[in-house]
Amino acid sequence: MSAIDSLLDGIPIPRMVKVRQVFDRPRVADVAGELTRKLRESGVLAKVKRGHRIGITAGSRGITSLPLMLKTVAAEIRRVGGEPFLFPAMGSHGGATAEGQRDMLVGMGITEEYVGAPILSSMETVEIGISENGFPVHLDRNAHEADGIVAVNRIKPHVAFRGKCESGLMKMLVIGMGKQKGADICHELGFGGMAENILAFGRVTLAKSNVLCGVGIVENAYHETARLEVLAGAEIAEREPALLEEAWRLYPRIYFDRLDVLIIDEIGKDISGTGFDTNVVGRYHTPFASGGPAITKVAVLDITDRSHGNANGLGILDFTTRRAFDKFSFEHTYPNALTSTVPASVKIPMVLKNDRQAVQAAIKTCNILDKQGVRMARIRNTVALEEILVSENLLPEVGASKYLEAMNEPAEMVFNARGDLIDASSSAGGREEEYP
Repeated sequence: MSAIDSLLDGIPIPRMVKVRQVFDRPRVADVAGELTRKLRESGVLAKVKRGHRIGITAGSRGITSLPLMLKTVAAEIRRVGGEPFLFPAMGSHGGATAEGQRDMLVGMGITEEYVGAPILSSMETVEIGISENGFPVHLDRNAHEADGIVAVNRIKPHVAFRGKCESGLMKMLVIGMGKQKGADICHELGFGGMAENILAFGRVTLAKSNVLCGVGIVENAYHETARLEVLAGAEIAEREPALLEEAWRLYPRIYFDRLDVLIIDEIGKDISGTGFDTNVVGRYHTPFASGGPAITKVAVLDITDRSHGNANGLGILDFTTRRAFDKFSFEHTYPNALTSTVPASVKIPMVLKNDRQAVQAAIKTCNILDKQGVRMARIRNTVALEEILVSENLLPEVGASKYLEAMNEPAEMVFNARGDLIDASSSAGGREEEYP
């Protein structure tokens, strides 16, 4: 038995209860139908002539129904005589390579066959102008050479800064469509100037390229499409802030303001740019964003396969497993941190040999005297928050809340012979059951 085993084996793990969290749930029943209707009613494609090549942005986020939305936009472009193509619009993601970015799209179900449009993946950009605050603005070369651009993105709070426009269409125009070069310049002075840069750079992109429209997506806390808006290019900067406010109103959360320990089954770039939503967990990698619950120690057990080894976010947390560490790809992770100028998010936390020890290490170090009384929660990831697990000592708070409902009796967390949870989510498979 190693010294680590000796220190952790006696740490008690509380029994857990499955709890349903209740959130406001507006949703679009027919995503393709709603998007088709709004594209036609807005008239944004009226300027597309037969044979015009129209680029459609394809980002790296795990947006619900994104392949269907891109397919719908492509179909509408073809309907009016245009020739649509997709281009990856994800800054430095995918290891900042054309092949890596194409692979990310395919891994998300965004294929040429399904969407019905070719994917033109390149890291080459064109400098299209200088922002009012003195920075060169870049645009994907394929998009620059197109006759028009349709930007498609989810609008939501950013994980590292606050502003009128955070993670959404304006950011897509600047960082997504600017590829690694554009993202690098926009991040040059850090996240303290990001709110200003997003608007200043975005105004140049709108003025110097033919952005026909933006498709703004707002999701509810269940990761469902709550609202779809088609904004003409000239309307994006003005109308996006109101959609951000709605996104904040519908935002998911953990209904406990204070926890000793949080266990996250998985993080990944398909979940959030920082691997997990910092606003949900209350852990940030910059001083320019704040809020969320106060959690003493956080352990993450795995990295999604769709993240392709990008372990961004691990450095903000406290513990992880050997399984997650073995997936850590420097080539896919470090370009993101070098571009964003925030290396804290890609540091390596304490690595334990299995799930059990990662959980026990978090409990041991949470600085409470009675480990039996640990206030602990466990989530699959930060976009799957409808059902979570909480330690049984939190049941009185569950019963007192109109937003929480206990779904079963307290039960032990079950580990297999390797010390891994047998009911945890794992994008790699190999677990005996589905969570929770």
